[in-house]
Amino acid sequence: MAKRIYRSREDKMIAGVCSGMGEYFDIDPTIMRLAWLAFAFFAGGGIIAYLIAMIVIPYKPEGYTQ
Repeated sequence: MAKRIYRSREDKMIAGVCSGMGEYFDIDPTIMRLAWLAFAFFAGGGIIAYLIAMIVIPYKPEGYTQ
């Protein structure tokens, strides 16, 4: 079974995107949040990218384990 990326339902601050990506890449969600924040301030596209990820990445199904 292929590894899939999902938004987190439990460990979320806004929409669970950073927590889901942190779980997928096996990185602390706080580091992912800081990376998104830096991307938003320095590259300018972080907010748009987050909104797109929030729409495209589905929530993790109930009872799903990887």
